Amino acid sequence: MYKIYINENILELKDTKDVKKGRHTAEAVLAPYSGKKPMLLSYVDMLEKTNRFKHIVIHHNNVKQLWKDTKSLFSIIEAGGGVVCNEKDEVLFIYRKGFWDLPKGKRDPGEKKRMTALREVEEETGVKNVSIHDKIIVTYHLFKLRSKKRALKKTHWYTMKASDQILKPQAEEDITKAEWKNPEKFIKKDIKMYISILEVTKTYLRDFNN
Repeated sequence: MYKIYINENILELKDTKDVKKGRHTAEAVLAPYSGKKPMLLSYVDMLEKTNRFKHIVIHHNNVKQLWKDTKSLFSIIEAGGGVVCNEKDEVLFIYRKGFWDLPKGKRDPGEKKRMTALREVEEETGVKNVSIHDKIIVTYHLFKLRSKKRALKKTHWYTMKASDQILKPQAEEDITKAEWKNPEKFIKKDIKMYISILEVTKTYLRDFNN
């Protein structure tokens, strides 16, 4: 199974046998893949330009080929980010352009994925002496470049640790807040948070917050 976030909507690619077993939400729109790539773009358009559908599942008996065909439609931008936890089990969140987020950013040429994640976390929040640990998840988010062409951002997320300290949000990246929060309580509040970031946070809480 593969998942792409598009304007707070979800495009999910699945094996047909999993769809037949009902492994999807009841609200999802189901569509078989015919092997024709323009069909994939029509569903991307649907999720990108309207909010008529929030979740579309495209399925095929060879999900790896379906994923390969989908990726071939876009340029891939590598990125890294982190869920930074302090000694109080609080997580470092940032506030940017009206949404709560986690620190992340694009990978520089030749840079290791883990170094990208560490650098971006430090740059966006001002946090010091960060240690990086386990891979949490990889997320995919579709966005448009300045050229108006679509690109697929592939973000590698890692667990990190740092001491409770004063933070300095990176104003030049439109970050106005960088704050330590109790993650379980925070995501239950009525806050604006990207669904991809919510998934990263929930995956961290489920698999790594022992």
